[in-house]
Amino acid sequence: ISLGSCTMKLNAASELLPLSRPEFTNIHPLAPEEQATGYRELVDNLSEMLKVITGLTGVSLQPNSGAAGEYAGLRVIRSYLESIRQGHRNKVLIPASAHGTNPASAVQAGFDTITCACDELGNVDMKDLKEKAESNRKELAALMITYPSTHGIFETEIKEICRIIHACGAQVYMDGANMNAQVGLTNPGTIGADVCHLNLHKTFASPHGGGGPGVGPICVAKHLTPFLPGHGIFGNQQNEVSAAPFGSAGILPITYGYIRMIGAEGLTQTAKIAVLNANYLAACLNETYGTVYRGENGFVGHEMILECRKITEETGITENDIAKRLMDYGYHAPTLSFPVHGTLMIEPTESESLAELDNFVNTMLHIWIEIQEVKNNEADKADNVLINAPHPEYEIVGDWSHAYSREKAAYPIDSVKENKFWINVARV
Repeated sequence: ISLGSCTMKLNAASELLPLSRPEFTNIHPLAPEEQATGYRELVDNLSEMLKVITGLTGVSLQPNSGAAGEYAGLRVIRSYLESIRQGHRNKVLIPASAHGTNPASAVQAGFDTITCACDELGNVDMKDLKEKAESNRKELAALMITYPSTHGIFETEIKEICRIIHACGAQVYMDGANMNAQVGLTNPGTIGADVCHLNLHKTFASPHGGGGPGVGPICVAKHLTPFLPGHGIFGNQQNEVSAAPFGSAGILPITYGYIRMIGAEGLTQTAKIAVLNANYLAACLNETYGTVYRGENGFVGHEMILECRKITEETGITENDIAKRLMDYGYHAPTLSFPVHGTLMIEPTESESLAELDNFVNTMLHIWIEIQEVKNNEADKADNVLINAPHPEYEIVGDWSHAYSREKAAYPIDSVKENKFWINVARV
């Protein structure tokens, strides 16, 4: 079960195969256009697909990451504002529930940031938004908002939020980090966004993290299209953000293959299953850990924030201990203390089967029992499987002086006995 807010999904071999072909991998990014007609066809076709998916009219594949996409999108907004003699607008409104890189990107692009509060359900606080938008309306350049939000919920007032910002003469930048829950169900253009970046290494199945590189294209509304990033090779360096004209073009065949093979119906089903999986986990863990935020309808979006702060208050066991104990069960630690300190953020995506989800639930419930053992003084508060986790093989076979057994440390449930993944190092 992967990191919350990262959409780390299955990378199918069928869509990765083109990368083994020299026709795709050996071309230079600055090759003459007449030598790259096939690649340009792929680039153009993919761009058209992304326009349909986002409901927007212009695309640039140049940004090399989501954060680079944010920066490029803000550069586009600035250029547009300057073109209509509104270049003095220098403030960007960012809800507390926005993706974590948004404030840094805004500052990097030369804007000042204003944080907007959220309510007890995790939604944007509409009163605070209206007040801050109105009080800064002459200087407001844009709103940066993530949908669904990094709190793991769909903003019920998202269209009204866009209307308020536009009424102030500002633009709406939608962070597409969580686009996996939108595809085929809605899109930024329908909602009212002017700019949206996508993460091809998230929503569209390119390898993430160590398997990179990333691709963070931006899609824009018609009035912003003239200000998209150019490149010196085409005689126009406006808003250029990458040394290569099409960014990390070498991995575009992955996303192209993914979209062509899964199709419109498959993309829509993907979003539905991603939301279903997150809500399944939230329901199964509601009576133990519980979730920090749920939308007004009582559901989460495509990810959830597990509450761990009460556990820490009662037992001294922290979210860090739980994350490290998950490694003993064969799971990568989820996103830790983001966006809410003292919590765990989990996003199963659509890639996990029901059997895998059930095994994860069983794991979390077993860890819950281990927490209760500490709470009830059945386990030593200073020497237990949680605060000493993870337990690598060299510790299990070495000298043992803990108050619990080696088996409890290394093989806590049957699924681990059947398929043990050893962590390489102990807690540092």
